Amino acid sequence: MGAVGRVFTGLAIAALSAVLVLAGLAVFYAYNKEPLPLADQCVAQVQELAVPLDVEQTHNATVIVGVATQRELVPRASTIALATVYQESGIRNLDYGDRDSLGLFQQRPSQGWGTEAQVQDPYYASGKFYDALVKVKGWATGDVNDVAQAVQRSGHPNGYARHVENARRIASALTGETPASFTCLVKDPPRADPAGLEAFLTRTLPESSRVTRSGGTLTVTAKTSRDAWSAAHIAVGNTAYYGAATVQVGSRSWTPNGRVAGAWEGQPDNATTVTITYPDQQPTPGR
Repeated sequence: MGAVGRVFTGLAIAALSAVLVLAGLAVFYAYNKEPLPLADQCVAQVQELAVPLDVEQTHNATVIVGVATQRELVPRASTIALATVYQESGIRNLDYGDRDSLGLFQQRPSQGWGTEAQVQDPYYASGKFYDALVKVKGWATGDVNDVAQAVQRSGHPNGYARHVENARRIASALTGETPASFTCLVKDPPRADPAGLEAFLTRTLPESSRVTRSGGTLTVTAKTSRDAWSAAHIAVGNTAYYGAATVQVGSRSWTPNGRVAGAWEGQPDNATTVTITYPDQQPTPGR
């Protein structure tokens, strides 16, 4: 083989190696239900453990946690639900599954969970999961995997266990148990849609959290500081859907950054008011 042939062979081997490495990384991140490193993503940072989610996973997680909060369920309910959807769908609202399983929780219409359209509605599906969850004896104190299995009756009864720690951190952040613990990086967010975020928060937050809007500024008046932080984190988590806004809870604020995940700044307090401020631009519908 001549010098030129050796060069081309070397380049071909290098290219193949790169493809195999990329494919291996894709499989690794898919198995762990995590976004690829350069993708837009959000992070729950709780007790020195950072849990990444892509923007679709984040949006779905905010709905799941919001429905639990609306029902005044303890944060453990959100942990169980999140561990379940991690295993069942990767926190994605799937339109396929084993036999007739569909949606986030892979609920089966043939087993009485609802119609095909209903089980693919994240709000409906989450509500049906919690309906079944609270009927499980000792659900609030039992092993998360075992409680999830009691609801789902999966063919892989121990599959939920490996997702518990991630689910616990996400639930702690999105329920507001751990303030200033949720942030996102969205490199190219859509134009501001404060009306869309207002509608989403109104549907997702508990009735005790009042959402009002004046132009490009939304205000959430919450019953407790924890509810305020839940609303703030949920707003941050939906940057990819309703545009980038500065979110403030009392003296602490989060400002979006298109290069790195924005950090919460300011000193802790017990504020119960969240202010969400969009840039001065004409709002357009979100995606």
